[in-house]
Amino acid sequence: MIPAPPVRLLARTEGGRAWPVLVWAPGPGWRAVSSGIVGGGLGPRAWWIDAQVDKEYFHPDPVAHAGEIAAGLGLAPDAGVAMLTAADVTRWTHPTEAGVAVAATVGLGLPVLAAVPPEVAAREADEPVGTINLLVVVPVPLSDAALVNAVVTATEAKAQALAEAGLRATGTSSDAVCVACPDPAQAEPEPYGGPRSLWGARIARAVHAAVAAGTADWFSGMSVPGDRLPG
Repeated sequence: MIPAPPVRLLARTEGGRAWPVLVWAPGPGWRAVSSGIVGGGLGPRAWWIDAQVDKEYFHPDPVAHAGEIAAGLGLAPDAGVAMLTAADVTRWTHPTEAGVAVAATVGLGLPVLAAVPPEVAAREADEPVGTINLLVVVPVPLSDAALVNAVVTATEAKAQALAEAGLRATGTSSDAVCVACPDPAQAEPEPYGGPRSLWGARIARAVHAAVAAGTADWFSGMSVPGDRLPG
């Protein structure tokens, strides 16, 4: 297994106030698959950030803004993954499971079901949004297929945690995920990332624990009216 530095909770200054941001910066030698607005796709990645923004966030170019935040933290442009969230980043959850580390921020302003009629999706456009952002760090190389499979496994574990919390939802409409691992050039990559594979099972347990803890914490500070629960 290849050790990686832990995620750090830092802060940036913008608009005259401090904003928290999670930063994971292992440097070269890592690759990731991600749906982040910056650094999405599959390829070498040297850092990941999850930056808190205002609940009424509006920026004409969120991609550029996320890149500016990363640059302000001294991170090399175009070398990492950036995510944005209105959730309280200081309440992040970060369980580990036999070498797998997860960092999660959970916002549940609008939990949704993935498959709904168009008219339901249209109504959601007028509601407050929420976001569940996930970083999953695996200490062994994964093949391309295993990385993609790991995203599926993490998503299934997220949905399981939400269901167990009583939410008729599979996530939110703006969830993002990043699964990172050492570059396969360093060792033979693991071929599988499904929930019954060695590392997939560890990913599932760690993500489940992270989202379950984040969901419980979110409910402890906020309430979700029943008519916001898809059904």
